Amino acid sequence: MPKAIRLYETGGPEVLKFEDVEVGEPGPGQARVRHSYIAVNFIDIYHRTGYYPLALPNGLGSDAVGVVEAVGPGVTDLRVGDRVGYLMGPQGAYSEVRVMPADVLIPLPDGVSDRTASTLIMKGMTAQYLFRQVYPLKGGETILYHAAAGGVGLIACQWARALGVTMIGTVSSDEKAEVAKANGCTHTIVTTREDIAKRVRELTDGKGVPVVFDSVGKDTLQASLDSLQVRGTLVSNGTSSGPVSFDALTLALKGSLWVTRPAMAHYATPRSHMQSMAKELFDLVLAGKITSEPKQTYALAEAAKAHRLLESRQTTGATVLVP
Repeated sequence: MPKAIRLYETGGPEVLKFEDVEVGEPGPGQARVRHSYIAVNFIDIYHRTGYYPLALPNGLGSDAVGVVEAVGPGVTDLRVGDRVGYLMGPQGAYSEVRVMPADVLIPLPDGVSDRTASTLIMKGMTAQYLFRQVYPLKGGETILYHAAAGGVGLIACQWARALGVTMIGTVSSDEKAEVAKANGCTHTIVTTREDIAKRVRELTDGKGVPVVFDSVGKDTLQASLDSLQVRGTLVSNGTSSGPVSFDALTLALKGSLWVTRPAMAHYATPRSHMQSMAKELFDLVLAGKITSEPKQTYALAEAAKAHRLLESRQTTGATVLVP
């Protein structure tokens, strides 16, 4: 019988249960997918802790790659044997095999392995919508990007380089700074010993940056606001250190700033839009402008260990589970 991680209560990594599950045949508009790699994302921790509530009991995970084993009635653009990935749909990616809505499955191109794709479906698509839709970068800009050595961050470093964007990236250690620079980050700020906003002003001749991409949240909010130019934009795309809040008057006093809190679902739908996002991403991969492989790999049964390391910031780049 197939195995999966199940969640019956919220809490620490210990609430993740590895157990047998029933997996039936796909119904109308569905496909059954056997996973080869499962991505671990910070949003999974939000779901596990209840910060993003789930109806319990439930599965966990929204991002995986694998092969189509069966298709249900009405599915015409997928066939048995197709390699696919997904980043949307119901929770439950932490599993060996599952039934999925076919319209969220993204075909993987030849030349992009399952292993590579496992680090790109959510993380690469996140970089795409941040850089190409939320705040469309055209080249020549100088930006501040927090957590530049993380799973999304390393792809963002490469994408910024491909666009001709000067990226200032924050990291937590000198070792992570070297990794970010090797992937295309122009300047790094080691947050354990450097003042973020002060360093940004030094690097921009006092002007600040037009946009900050902040997935950290509470710990970096003030530095992000203080790093922006007049009428600059804060893209708050995560809260790994805790939620953010501020008085709207603060935005006026700091320079008539803009703030947006984007969500993937609002940028990756309808399906045709998701497919065009994936094409832009995979075209860069096939052109050699973005390279990505897992930095940490664990068995599916070790999901709790993977969560502990990710939320304690002991990881670099992408973490994946192998069924």
